Amino acid sequence: MAGIRRTRIGSGPVRRAGGTAVTAVTVLALGITTAGCRADASSGSPARHPSAPEASAPATDDAKPAASPSQPEPSPSKSPEPRPQSTTLMATGAEGKQVRELQARLRQIGHFDRSPTGYYGTLTVAAVQSFQGKRGLSRTGRTDSLTWQKLLAMTRKPTAAELNPPTSRPLGSPDPRCMTGRVLCISKNSRTLAWMIDGRVVSSMDVRFGSEYTPTREGTFSIYWKSRHHVSTIYHTAMPYAMFFSGGQAVHYSSDFAARGYSGASHGCVNVRDEGKIAALFDQVRTGDKVVVYW
Repeated sequence: MAGIRRTRIGSGPVRRAGGTAVTAVTVLALGITTAGCRADASSGSPARHPSAPEASAPATDDAKPAASPSQPEPSPSKSPEPRPQSTTLMATGAEGKQVRELQARLRQIGHFDRSPTGYYGTLTVAAVQSFQGKRGLSRTGRTDSLTWQKLLAMTRKPTAAELNPPTSRPLGSPDPRCMTGRVLCISKNSRTLAWMIDGRVVSSMDVRFGSEYTPTREGTFSIYWKSRHHVSTIYHTAMPYAMFFSGGQAVHYSSDFAARGYSGASHGCVNVRDEGKIAALFDQVRTGDKVVVYW
């Protein structure tokens, strides 16, 4: 049009028509489309202006972010490996078949120098500590799952004889006082106890006696009291299946005898080392049954 003159102010064209200035801002406000801000109808995303710089792609979640030029890239820190969890399986005071197996396995590799007792006492604690120390484990004395797995890997399944060593010494000739009635016939010479009824041997077992300072009394007595879970009031030690026949002396099971054999002695009682045998005997003996202790 002849009456319109184009001029450029800055970078935007300004048209003058009839004295009225139309700026680029006015054009945008009026909704007039220009090539610089055209929307791409096919994609719905704004078109790039020819003179605009290329936009950088956003980083994804699994992409490693670029390090700042002014700051050194931090070195990755190595987190400590978690220690494997271990639970306690056996500890002081435990008893039963698994404790007996533990002791038998420790004995196979020289950490337990006595027969299994089935009771987790101070000797078992010391044996477990010895094993743990040699295998690089914490010397707790408790048998946890790590200790148990190490021991299983190094040993074989114990035999019946290893778990329950034979406890049957040959019987001596019975004393004549043992030939009638119901009698606990106890020989110091053969170190055996024979449970006899009318001269017939029902069962027999190995026994141990008191030392020279606390000897087991000899003679004829009778059972005056039975106590299945007895604990000594003098020595504060367990005396299971106790059958008292003379003062504080009794026939009872001894875990120390089961472990140490004849290297130890009682305080005067008649110790039995086979728990199964004396448990059966305890159920058969009655108050008033005769006891004969002889040489």
